[in-house]
Amino acid sequence: MTKRLRIGKLPVDVLTFAEALDAIEALVTAKQGGFVFTPNVDHVVVADEHEAFAAAYQRASLSLADGMPIVWASRLLGQPLPERVTGADIIVPLLERAGQRGWRVYFLGAGPGVAHKAAEVVKARYGTQVVGLSSPMVRLDDAAQLDAIAAEIAAAKPDLVLMALGAPKQELLIDLLDERLRPAVSLGIGAGLDFIAGTVKRAPPFVRKVGLEWAYRLSREPGRLWRRYLVNDPKFALILLRTLRERRRGA
Repeated sequence: MTKRLRIGKLPVDVLTFAEALDAIEALVTAKQGGFVFTPNVDHVVVADEHEAFAAAYQRASLSLADGMPIVWASRLLGQPLPERVTGADIIVPLLERAGQRGWRVYFLGAGPGVAHKAAEVVKARYGTQVVGLSSPMVRLDDAAQLDAIAAEIAAAKPDLVLMALGAPKQELLIDLLDERLRPAVSLGIGAGLDFIAGTVKRAPPFVRKVGLEWAYRLSREPGRLWRRYLVNDPKFALILLRTLRERRRGA
């Protein structure tokens, strides 16, 4: 049984990058379904006030630390995570493994043409079999649309479903559709397809290593991200302090 750390209302599995990759493969091989989330500071903050989002995390098969602040927080909480395991980092070796194992993969989300470009890239590089892709404007309150999405994915019979819709939408959709997508394993990957397709540039490795990828992204997309990083995410410190007090009280 994987050890789990709690930060605020979210669980985080204590795993190395290699262990996380093997754990996802074990889910795929078991053919019983399940889903994988990658919590970051923003997720911790959103979950504190969004009950459905926090509940979806409780049902996740794996919850992998996306971001150095989560790793630093784990040390303060006395249960250190060995390293960060970002969705953007793990999908490349995961798709490479999919090519080696013959897994069927479905891409959902990203902007127009991005999923198609990403599919071409992974097929050329890794031989990955992408059996379907779509980029709908998802409305979580539209039951007919959700039924159609689930039916389309299920008809493709994927082993792995990568959803690139951004949080909290992708996590809520994965949780809502989980039973209907089984035995496929679903992952929320944020901008992962954009990174593969080359339509969005990631921060340089040294910036990621020191935990400043958020600042790089803010500099690239200030209009879209300023509220998240400058207004919402500072609440993380208060949530961490509350979690520390709860642990000391044995809560």
